[in-house]
Amino acid sequence: MPTTSLKLEKQYLIISAVGNVLLGCVGVAIAAVSSSQAVLLDGLFNLAYFTTALFTVKIASLVAGGDDERFPYGYAFFEPLVNGLKGVLMLGVTVMALAGAVRDLLTGGRTIAAGFAIAYGVFACAICGTVAYVTHRGAKLTDSPLVRADAQNWIVNAAFSCCVLLAFAGMLVLRVLGFDGLTPCVDPPVVLVVVAISVVVPIRMSWKALMELLNRAPDRSVVKQVTEIVDANLRELPVQERFIRVVQPGRQRMVLVHVVLDAKYRPDGLGHFDAIRTQTNEALGKDHVDTYVDILFTADRQWGAPLSDGGAGGGAGSGDPRTAAGSGDPRTAAGSGTARSAQVS
Repeated sequence: MPTTSLKLEKQYLIISAVGNVLLGCVGVAIAAVSSSQAVLLDGLFNLAYFTTALFTVKIASLVAGGDDERFPYGYAFFEPLVNGLKGVLMLGVTVMALAGAVRDLLTGGRTIAAGFAIAYGVFACAICGTVAYVTHRGAKLTDSPLVRADAQNWIVNAAFSCCVLLAFAGMLVLRVLGFDGLTPCVDPPVVLVVVAISVVVPIRMSWKALMELLNRAPDRSVVKQVTEIVDANLRELPVQERFIRVVQPGRQRMVLVHVVLDAKYRPDGLGHFDAIRTQTNEALGKDHVDTYVDILFTADRQWGAPLSDGGAGGGAGSGDPRTAAGSGDPRTAAGSGTARSAQVS
């Protein structure tokens, strides 16, 4: 990643972190004086998210720096790890809030200071709306999974703040109309509504992160696009079969290709294979900037086929110098264990 892009990504992550800690501290303070579980939920939600913010900024730098001696395959998997942690924290806070709201409903509700809650709702709506807009714009500019996760968080946060504001404004209306006895029943339902709105986000975020950590292939559309590009660049070779594996932890797309050639084929030299790798890498890079490609050529299909199809383990066996004509970026070989595409040419 270029230095300017990394700097921009960090700026958006810091903006998000500042927003989280600001709302978290204000929310917990207002909850203490207003006795509102809904406001407390929002405060804890933001503080929980802030706990991972500093790690997020650091990981953005690590991912951009690429591989090193300690992590020879780079830091790509740190992104889904952090996003998964964020999702689990969000889900944990949501579950605790749900339990508290149910308890309050069963015990007759909760009396709160509506004035403080409304003031917090106005403040939170302004902050959440602003940061949601900024991070959503930042996600488009940087194409960063970390910024995108923060943008999703702020959209949920903004929806929550709007619910709090509307509900507590309704509490004042009930008092004006003389229905004071109903006001204790306002706060718990607000929490339940917010939980219903927000619970999908941490579940989806955690599940997506888990699948990336387990090396599951990305969406079919991504695999199809990669396959079409690879096939187009192998067109001049006597390809018997080719096996394509794609994983995408965070922003980095890793592509491992095993090409089975006719055993009678005699290339002009290794430079011919390097030229094909270069063309394929450039083509895939146009489709997705952070793409790492490893292409191996062999005359024996066992070095590329999945174990279920008579292979010797795909990436695990592809380094045998007797059958492979060499490879490009080695970082993808160990991270691309899912067979996605095999076809007789």
